Amino acid sequence: MELLASFRPRRAFPAMMVLSILVGALVGLLVAGFEQLTVEVLLERLLDGPLWWQATAPMVGLVAALAILRLFGRGATLSTSDEYVRAFHERHPRLPLSQLPAKLLAGVATIGLGGSMGLEGPSVYAGATVGHNTQGLFSRWLRREETKMLLTAGAAAGIAAVFKTPATGVIFALEAPYRDDVARRALLPALLASASGYLVYVAVLGTDPVIDLGSHDTELRTIHLGGGALLGLVAGLGGRGFAWLVRQAKSLEQRFHFSARILAGGAILAGLVVATDAVFDRPLSLGPGVEATEWLRDGGHSLVLIGGLLAFRVVATLTTVGAGGTGGLFIPLAVLGVIVGSFAGQAMGVADIGLYQTLGLAAFLGAGYRAPITAVMFVAESTGTSAFVVPALIAAAVSQLVAGSSSVASYQQDKREGVVERRLALPLTAALTTDKLTVPSDATVSELVYIHLLGRREREVPVVDGSAYIGMCGLKEISSTERDGWNDTLVADIARRDLPAARPSWTLRDAVAQMGANDTDQLPVTDDDGTFIGVVQADDILRLDEILDETEGV
Repeated sequence: MELLASFRPRRAFPAMMVLSILVGALVGLLVAGFEQLTVEVLLERLLDGPLWWQATAPMVGLVAALAILRLFGRGATLSTSDEYVRAFHERHPRLPLSQLPAKLLAGVATIGLGGSMGLEGPSVYAGATVGHNTQGLFSRWLRREETKMLLTAGAAAGIAAVFKTPATGVIFALEAPYRDDVARRALLPALLASASGYLVYVAVLGTDPVIDLGSHDTELRTIHLGGGALLGLVAGLGGRGFAWLVRQAKSLEQRFHFSARILAGGAILAGLVVATDAVFDRPLSLGPGVEATEWLRDGGHSLVLIGGLLAFRVVATLTTVGAGGTGGLFIPLAVLGVIVGSFAGQAMGVADIGLYQTLGLAAFLGAGYRAPITAVMFVAESTGTSAFVVPALIAAAVSQLVAGSSSVASYQQDKREGVVERRLALPLTAALTTDKLTVPSDATVSELVYIHLLGRREREVPVVDGSAYIGMCGLKEISSTERDGWNDTLVADIARRDLPAARPSWTLRDAVAQMGANDTDQLPVTDDDGTFIGVVQADDILRLDEILDETEGV
């Protein structure tokens, strides 16, 4: 009987599975429309257009994307896939459905008019937003620990649809939130949403691969394993450097006005179009970079040209990011990996350069996004060649060791944390008590004892002068004062002033450390000017699960 009972689904399990399938189907349709508008309506026509339009279109796209977000985004930021990772780690994530159209249209403008970013960013954001808002509609029938499962399922469906790789979608959604871990409890919803999203998408637009490296009959040989390790080393260093450059490009938003960023970015992108058209006889700096992989597949190119293409693509992507483009970095990373693999294969004089292109893709993508399993799965699904998988595993593993903790994703955490670690990482305001009664500095010790310590059963009370914090006064402080002097002694004269005052920006870990160092079970909290805000108590931190209804499920 116990064995049979173990197969019994949880109360919300059937509802979660059905909702995952529905979310996946809806996301598949949404991504199909987004890609059709971006690629077929805009990007393909741009690539067939005159050079003057190809050179000026990226700036037009950047201006249009910014205008869309400002006018219709209702506070929407430039981030896309980063928003999924951020929401995954937030206790109460917020992905308003009202911002989704503006984000998608900003992505259409950026990528469709030549910005060097990927379609997967808006696709992941769309999936996560649809999943999160569906969860909100049906939260009455779902358990608290399942609150983020549809968020993850929607992100998986977005990747599965845009890349036409359902297994890659599942792995990416589970692997992206962490550098050294996975969100394993969302596996089943992600599987179902990814499958349904993929099926709906390919029913509308077909199964043509995003990056076509051609078909290969390569047999697995020892030299391929060594080639995988070599590419892992090169791509790990390259991915680490590229991730640092991406972070610097993102920081330009805080350092320069948007008009300066767009003008400078547009000028650089225009120069890249003219330069690549002159060198390669086609503008290979435009768009996510699929045309660059097609140029490489033709073969017979010199190392100088391949190295130049790598430099052009890196500058184009960083410029688009720094100028405020809306899009993802998955495809640009994959394209850079293909170029690195082509360079290595050409330098080594191998017969089948397609293998090295594939290994470079796995290594560079895994290092840049800290998602090695996703990279290998993408290789397996994209090529359909089992001989590529083992060298790709080696390439991805070596690249992870070399890349360290770097990542192009802004909100990745190292790994899942336990209840205590999550609690201590919360902001101090999570346990802040702002209605704490205080005693004025001119009150007597008698008033403190009878009104506060006995009347309200307090052990220690903050002393204030108006709104300014003075110190703490309690049983320890009055024990040194004779009973006969209670009516004549002011609390300000005996208040403890050596206790550090916490700031609202502290974490609970900071507060606990100060409590231990000063042998107290509560700390006053003030602003930078010394104005009293409230207190944080050890008992409230210990009861934080109960106060915040702490039940993380993913």
